[in-house]
Amino acid sequence: MVELLSLTQSELREFLAPLDKSAFRARQVGEWLSRGRQIPEMTNLQAKLREQMSEIAVANPVSVREVRRSEVDDTEKFLYALPDGNIIEGVLMRYHHGDTLCLSTQVGCRMGCRFCASTIGGCARNLSPGEMLGQVACANRHIEADGRKVHNVVLMGSGEPLDNYENTVKFLRLLNAPERMNLSLRNVSLSTCGLVPQMRRFAGEGLPVTLSVSLHAPNDEIRRKLMPIANAYPIAEVVSAAREYVEKTGRRAIFEYALVRGMNCELRHADELAQLLRGLQCHVNLIPLNGVRERELMPPGRREAEAFLNRLELRHISATIRREMGADIEGACGQLRRSALDKDR
Repeated sequence: MVELLSLTQSELREFLAPLDKSAFRARQVGEWLSRGRQIPEMTNLQAKLREQMSEIAVANPVSVREVRRSEVDDTEKFLYALPDGNIIEGVLMRYHHGDTLCLSTQVGCRMGCRFCASTIGGCARNLSPGEMLGQVACANRHIEADGRKVHNVVLMGSGEPLDNYENTVKFLRLLNAPERMNLSLRNVSLSTCGLVPQMRRFAGEGLPVTLSVSLHAPNDEIRRKLMPIANAYPIAEVVSAAREYVEKTGRRAIFEYALVRGMNCELRHADELAQLLRGLQCHVNLIPLNGVRERELMPPGRREAEAFLNRLELRHISATIRREMGADIEGACGQLRRSALDKDR
């Protein structure tokens, strides 16, 4: 089946040409796609055309299987179903500057980071551009009655976006396209665990996306204990690639740093991190570790986290402690999917 949401406008015209010669038909279908509608809902198309399209194509390959809403902060977690029976997840967070959707780029993940539930079980497959865009479309449909729509997108759900490079780049272009979601890429953040060649390649794509690098350690010794990717790319190379991205795009880099008790959150680690990032236009996002029952890692206390933050600021490094959201709905990456998979067994 052809995924219409995976098609550019020119590809959509090519798809429709054997079915309908009308010059404006692709524009009509594109408008429905941008609103997250399925083929039977495209009511200004002739019934015969809708029937023909339905036999060979699907508009949005993603459907919502479950929605959980936090009683604490109105965060909503989506469990999405895919046509092949796989499931993925996303998180919709409300901020004063607009709704932010955290979406997945793969079914699972093969990077093996110890603190992340989405990597348990490995990666089943990559998501298509339409499956990524479909998550945005589903979220928009869910909140449109309230006069809301997704304003910001973060590629920080299940999967490593740069491990699914071609599909991720096409998704970003579709997300930005006026004929689709028309969302500014300056409102998009892409998280990577540090695939250095892909980071350097991505810097040349001309996409003004904020790059968020999952660093989580001030040196290679600690990073290798948390992230297998550190065995392939030393931390100096990762930071160098981030510097190149900042220079080419003019966008400051974000470094994600999960605070793990007894491993990476002492004051000496803050000093080492500040030295590593010295002179780089960046911000450090400190993340108190979310508990993952399959792992034996714990977050530090609030006082220790704040001391780490204060030490970075003393060393002139911009940093904040990320506000925890959706804790009562398994908001951390991969948790709801893992829970659903366990129930399905």
